[in-house]
This record gives sequence, structure tokens and C-alpha cells, in this order.
Amino acid sequence: MKTTNIKLLFFLLLPFIGVSQYKISGVITDKEKGNPLNGVELFMSSAVDLWQSDSDGSYVVSNLKPGIYEIAFFSNNYEVIRKEVVIKNQNIVLNVALENLQENLSEVVIAQHSRAVFGLTNLKEVQGFSIYAGKKSEVIALNNIIGNLATNNPRQVYAKVAGLNIWESDGAGLQLGIGGRGLDPNRSANFNVRQNGYDISADALGYPESYYTPPTEALEKIEIVRGAASLQYGTQFGGLLNFKIKEPVKNKPIQLITRQTVGSFGLFNSFNNVSGTINKFSYNTYIQKKKGDGWRPNSGFDQVNFYMDLNYDISEKTTVGLDYTHMNYLAQQAGGLSDAMFLNNPNQSNRERNWFQVNWNLFSLNIDQKFSENTKANVRLFLLDASRKAIGYRTFRPETTDGGFERELLVGKFDTFGGEARVLHNYDFLGNKSTLLVGARYYQGNNTGEQGLGSNGSDANFSFINLNNYIGGGLRPEENIASSFYKYPNTNMSFFGENIFKISEKLSITPGFRFEHIKTRAVGNYRTVVTNQAGDVRLDETIDEDRSYPRNFLLFGIGTSYELPFAELYGNISQNYRSITFSDIRVVSPSSLIDPNIDDEKGFSFDLGLRGEVPRKLRYDVTAFLLNYNNRIGEVSAVDGNSGVVKRIRTNVGKAVVYGLESLVQWNVLPTFNVLNNGHKLDVFANTSIIKSEYVKQFYKAAVTQIKGNQVEFVPELNFKTGIQYAYRNFGTSFQYSYLSKQFSDATNSPVNGSSGTVGEIPAYDIMDLSFSYKWKKWKIETGINNLLDKSYFTRRATGYPGPGIIPSDARSYYLTLQLKL
Repeated sequence: MKTTNIKLLFFLLLPFIGVSQYKISGVITDKEKGNPLNGVELFMSSAVDLWQSDSDGSYVVSNLKPGIYEIAFFSNNYEVIRKEVVIKNQNIVLNVALENLQENLSEVVIAQHSRAVFGLTNLKEVQGFSIYAGKKSEVIALNNIIGNLATNNPRQVYAKVAGLNIWESDGAGLQLGIGGRGLDPNRSANFNVRQNGYDISADALGYPESYYTPPTEALEKIEIVRGAASLQYGTQFGGLLNFKIKEPVKNKPIQLITRQTVGSFGLFNSFNNVSGTINKFSYNTYIQKKKGDGWRPNSGFDQVNFYMDLNYDISEKTTVGLDYTHMNYLAQQAGGLSDAMFLNNPNQSNRERNWFQVNWNLFSLNIDQKFSENTKANVRLFLLDASRKAIGYRTFRPETTDGGFERELLVGKFDTFGGEARVLHNYDFLGNKSTLLVGARYYQGNNTGEQGLGSNGSDANFSFINLNNYIGGGLRPEENIASSFYKYPNTNMSFFGENIFKISEKLSITPGFRFEHIKTRAVGNYRTVVTNQAGDVRLDETIDEDRSYPRNFLLFGIGTSYELPFAELYGNISQNYRSITFSDIRVVSPSSLIDPNIDDEKGFSFDLGLRGEVPRKLRYDVTAFLLNYNNRIGEVSAVDGNSGVVKRIRTNVGKAVVYGLESLVQWNVLPTFNVLNNGHKLDVFANTSIIKSEYVKQFYKAAVTQIKGNQVEFVPELNFKTGIQYAYRNFGTSFQYSYLSKQFSDATNSPVNGSSGTVGEIPAYDIMDLSFSYKWKKWKIETGINNLLDKSYFTRRATGYPGPGIIPSDARSYYLTLQLKL
């Protein structure tokens, strides 16, 4: 959107000038120790926003009219306190002291005092060091989810987030693949994925895929901010996905939580957490061990997760925190299936020698500094030392039997570091509190990618062999042997800012900008050796490359919010940008080619929504959106000019438009009929997305199949999830139903084509899940059935690992978890 248009919209909205307003403020402390409590959540019966106390325990709820308000003060491990406040014509000071929570108090009762009773809330206008005013945002409260947390079951965890398209590549929850609005779900690469506010993907620009996903059992909440709100976090179309790990327990020097899970297909999961606070020092650490055989043959896995969070309050104004995360897993990959194989028997595999290994090490240093009541700053430094390795037989015909020859080996190493600094300042504007956020970011990626031949064994041996030993020797009768080695030194510097202008107590306008300097580079070589069946060399060619893509650009966005009685009308428009990754620059595959003229993706996102609440009874969020996606990168079939063979070409396929309506309604049933305080709780939700999509322009003219007028891939027209959750005292149960209509896996909208399994429809499917939980004193038991009716379905056609081909989703499975909290 042009700057002129943004300025015009800003000045058109200026005439909305407000009237008198008041505030409630105070300090929240621990009743026993007297120390201030940070992060206490405040819920008001007649407001949409959520407030939190600062590090010194202070809080401010502003822009209030005269009237009667009920405020609930909620913090983990403390009793919930409710206060009624009457505002006439003055500000109110209300100090609160919270008591330690009694262990025998029902978790269900606690949840009833919190807005988390609905399982999904919104981020408030200013939270932490970020601005969310006028943006499409969702917060998943994990303490209210009854489901299979041991396997990070995304169908249950993200059930109330409208419009998400989820890939189920494995039943163990090793990797998370979510997209939405036509964005590729592959390893959530179209979101800026963060943990506690810092990046966790392989390379935020060069290779933004997330091989690491934190255990759901360790999380307090998951924050999602949609693409029209990307300027604070990056340029991507998807927006922000931030995993917030639980804070150290505040009222104990030590607390232990241990969770042991067993389940179908040999699943065993052990999660153990120790946390506490001693004076100014606090800590939180966990270790998770998870292993299983998998549903299909050749799909076993073994994973370890470790996390440590250390914090020290240097003073009332300065806090320092250090995080370390380690994750590694080894998984056997059963490979993909053709359509015929899937229809015949989805529980089959003819790939016994395919393995995948990930090793992830994340470090983060966090510094919070409060300069005054109105000004504070945050600095985050982060570093990643990681690798992923894949070895196996990866022919594009799943029916082909593995001949036992040397396997294809790919190794990626990621050595990245960066830092982000933010300053948040509150000031008076037109008699109202406005907020300015400015920040800067530096990111350096030093990554390598290597491809060649591995051993001819069946074990997880990730060592390269010397390609020269196999040329002319007849030991590997293949048409094409390829190898490559590349370095990807990527650099990113950015400056960003947003400002909430409070025009009145009801109306706010939030313009923003982001300046980006990006330099994507690929330096290396690839070698191609063509032999005949006798092993005679027909071609031996090595090509050196040094490709560099420096660019600078400026993005703009603007949001607005207008408060209505028990509701908020919000809108946001923002430019988006996706840098070409080093996967886009170079992929060595016999069946695929890269367009040398491939370019960055550009476009914009628009949201217009209405959200609100009938206190304690009903919450809703309805959003109309438009995503304009130019230079969209995808794959089409075209004739290779060198060989004359039809191959898959990765290129800028065209311009796509995706638009639709997303809605979420959450109904707390019993209070609606004035059934209160009887220990029963009944919630119902309906999550519906109706989406249309079309390629309105085609860029790559040489494609065998035209795409103009086609439906955009990864866009089911109907995405519907609904569920019911019932609780009585310490017992809880939930039932969930999910339905997605058919979608296409590529821009050509190809029907089932050939025997590769990589191209074609993803048929419509529907799934049911049933879960139970019960708490008794320090113990808690959870159990359930996923895929209740044992449906055969799939969500993904993989073009590479873990395929190629159809990746079947898990059949019916069971789990049982036992938790002890001391």
C-alpha cells in the first residue's frame, strides 16, 4: 500500500475525539512474602482486553467510563481474587495481595475464574514489549486444553485458531507444520516462529523452516498474530507464532512436575519439570524423553528435549535471563505412497533404509530494563547451533523397490546468531495514553548444505562416501548421480516502529513501518555424473556458482481499533515480503529444476474483524481477510531445454489472491441459563473458515499446464472444527470434530497423475477425537482416543523427505498420562 494512502486513512480517522475517562491502578504483591508479583493477569467483566502487572507489581487499567466493574486477579499458584470497583468521577487505586494456592483446589475451579475458561483469548493492545492494537491475534491457553499433549497433537492444540491448515507428517509431534490462507504448511516456514520471543527456525530468511517444536507440556500459552501484523517481527505473510514456556513458579524454592505417558504404537513419553524462586533468583528446567515405533512400518523415533531458564532480578528495574534449549531426535522414515498404494493399504512401507536426524541447540540472553513508569527497553541476543541430516532411497516412484545401492545423503548445518532491541514509551496524546515502539534487529546466517552419496547399508550412517570411487566402476547403475556443497552466508538488518495513537477512549490508530536490508548468497558447486546401466560415464560435469541477492526495501502498515459495548471493531493492512531462500536458489534433484530468474515474493494482507464477549457467557471473533500474493513461488511442469524431458520447475508461478471469512464462537453454556456455582462447566466452540482463492495472473509461460484461473494450493474452501468440553469439579472431558474440504497440492490443480504420489488432490477428510482428565490431590490422570472412528486419510503429498509421495496420517490411537505435582 502506498504511503500516501496510509496518510490519507490516518487523517480521515482523526475527527473521532473522545470524552472523559478514568483508570484503576495499584500494586499486586505476595501476601506472605510481600514481594511484588509480575505477570498477574487481570480480567474485567465488561472488557475485551487482558491486562498484566509489570515487574514491580504495578498495573494500570485505563480508558474506563463511570460505572461498576468486577476485576479478577489471576496468577498460577495463587488464589484467584475478585474485586468490585465503582467509578464515579475519579481514578481508583486498588492494591491487592494474593495468597498461595492450596493444592487441593480443583484446576477446573481455577480455570472458571480466568478468561482462559474459553481456551482462546486475544493479546491486549500493549503486552510486554510489543504492540497488538488493531491486529488479528489469538492466545491459546494450554492449561485449559484436554487432549494429547504428549504428542503435541496439533489438531487438538490449535483447534480454536481459525483457518489453520495442519500437516500431520508424523504422529509423534516431532515437527509442527501449520499454514493458512494459502500458505505452505511445510515446517511452519511462512510464520516467524519464536520461543519466548526469539527465533528458533533454521534461518529466519535463508531457510525459515522449524525442525524444532517445544513440548506442549512445557508451554503456558501459544501466541499467534496474523500476517497483517508482521512488521514488528518480520516481513512474512503468515505472521508470528510464539511459544511461551511456563515461567518459574514464584512462591516455592522448588516444584516438581513429572508426567509419564504410554500409548499406541509403542509410544512412551517422560516429561519432568523442576522450577522455583529463591529471593531474586528464579529457574525453570525440564527434560523430555520420547520414543515409539510409529503406526507404519519403518517409522520408529527417539527424541530428547532439554530446557533451562535462569533469571536474576538485579534491581527493581533490571532483570537478566538466560535460556538454553537442546533437542535431538533420530527417526526412521517410512517414505511416501502412490495413490494406488494408499488405496490398497495405507499402513505399508517399502523404504527400510531412510533415516532423518536433527540436532538443535538454542541460546538466548534476555535483558529487561525499566527506565521510568513510561519507558522500558528489552534486548534479546540469540544463537543457533544446529544440523539436520537425511539419508535414504528417494526415488520419485514409491512403488519402486529399494535396490540396496548407495543412498542419497543430505546434510544441512546451521550456525546463526542475532540480536533484537526494543524500546517502548508511553506518552500523552490528545489527553489519552499513546504508545510508541521502535526497534532494530541484526541477523547473520552462516549455513552450509551438502548433498552426495552415503553408504549402502541399512543403518543411520550419515557419512559421505567418495563419489569418485563409484564412477566407471559399475557399482551403482543409475542414470544420474549428483553431489553438491554450498555455503549460504545470509545477512539481515532491519529497523521497525509502530505507534498507537489514542484518538479517544474508543478509537486508536496504529501506523507502522519496517526497513529491511537483506543479502542472500549461495557459494559452492554441484556435480552431475550420468552413467549407463553398465556403469560407463556418459557425462561428468562440475559447475561452480556464486550468486548474491542484496536488496533494501521499506514496508508500511496501519491498523485501527474502535471499542463498542462488549466488542471491538478492528482492521489492519500491511505490506508483506518473502525473501527467496537457499532452497529456492539451489536444489539438486534429478526430477526438479530451479528457474535461474526466480525472485522474491511480494504482496499485502488485510484484516477486518469484530470480536467481543458477553461476560462469562460468549466470546466471538469474526474476520474478513484478503491476501494479495504476487510472485508466488511454486512448482509447475515444463520441458527441460537441455534434456527435452518434462520436469518440475520451481519458479514464480504467478499472482494469487486469497480471501475469505474466518470465525470463532465460544459458548459457556451454563451461565447463559443462570446455572452457576454448582461445580459443572460446559463449553462449546465452532471454528469456521470459508476461503476462496485464484491465480489471477500467470508468470511462467513455458509451463505445460496453465494455472491462470486455478485454485491456489493448500486452500481448502471449508475448514471447520467444533467441540464440546464438560467438567465437574476435578473431572473433565472433551470431544472434537474436524472437517477439511478437498485441496490441491500444486498450482496446476493436477488430478491424480502417474505413480509418484507427489501431485494431485488432497481429498476431504473428517476426524473425531475424545479425551478425559481427572485430578486428585497431587495426582492427575489423562487419557483419550485420537481418530476415534479410525479414518484413513492424509494431509500431505511430500515432494522430498519424508516422502516423496502421500504421507498417511495415523490410524486410531490411545494414550494414558499420569502426572504428579509436588
